[in-house]
Amino acid sequence: MLGCLEPVFAGRPGYRRLYPDLPGMGASAAPPEIAGSDDVLDAVQDFVDDTLGDVPFLLVGESYGGYLARALARSRPGQVLGLALICPIGTVLDYAERSVPPRQVLRSDPDLLASTDARTADEFANIAVVQTPETLRRFRDEILVGLDVADTVAMARIRQRWALSEDPEGGAPFARPTLILTGRQDHATGYLEQFALLPHYPRATFAVLDVAGHNLQIEQPVLFDALVGEWLDRVAAER
Repeated sequence: MLGCLEPVFAGRPGYRRLYPDLPGMGASAAPPEIAGSDDVLDAVQDFVDDTLGDVPFLLVGESYGGYLARALARSRPGQVLGLALICPIGTVLDYAERSVPPRQVLRSDPDLLASTDARTADEFANIAVVQTPETLRRFRDEILVGLDVADTVAMARIRQRWALSEDPEGGAPFARPTLILTGRQDHATGYLEQFALLPHYPRATFAVLDVAGHNLQIEQPVLFDALVGEWLDRVAAER
C-alpha cells in the first residue's frame, strides 16, 4: 500500500497516513482468538479507536481489506469522509462462486521470468497480467514482501469464518465520495460483483481498467494515480 499510495500523496501535503497490518498479514500477530473476519474487523476497530479516536479520516482498502473497509465505513458513517476500494472482494465471498475472467497474460516476457529466481518468477507469473521489469520490481518490493511475512496458518483459520456477521452494505447507503477500482483481467476478485455494489455507494466512481489484474496499481500506475487523485479532490471539495 505504501508503494502505490505514497507517490499520490507526495504532492499533497497535510495528510497523515496510517498503514496498519491486518492480523496475520504482517507485523500484527493473529493469536487463536482471531478466528474469523469478525475478529479481524474488531482489531481494525480497536486500531482506529486507539490511533484516531473520533477524528474524521479517509479509508482505503485493497482486496480482502476492501471488504473490511466497507464494513468499517458502515459502522462509522459520520467519521469516514471518503472510501477507496482497490480490487476489492465484491458481493460474492467464496472464490469458487465468483464470476471472474480466466487468467490472462497480455504482455508476456519469458526472458524476464527466466532471469528471475524460481520462487519469485512463479508467484509473479501466477498473478501478473503485465510482465515487465518495472512490474516485476514493484511486485518484489510491494507484494512479495507481504507474502513472505504472512501467517498462513492464521489466514487459513480466519478463512473458515470468512463472512462478516453483518453485511457491509446492509445499512444505510454510504453517501460520501467513493472510488471502486477493478481490473478487467483480475482473475482473483473480478469486476462484475463489484458493479453490484453501486446502489449502496451513490457517490462512487466505478472503473474497470483494461490490461490490469489483481495488482492493477502496478500495472496501470498512471490511471491509478489519476483516479485516486481525483477521489482525493472530491473528498476535499466536500470539506
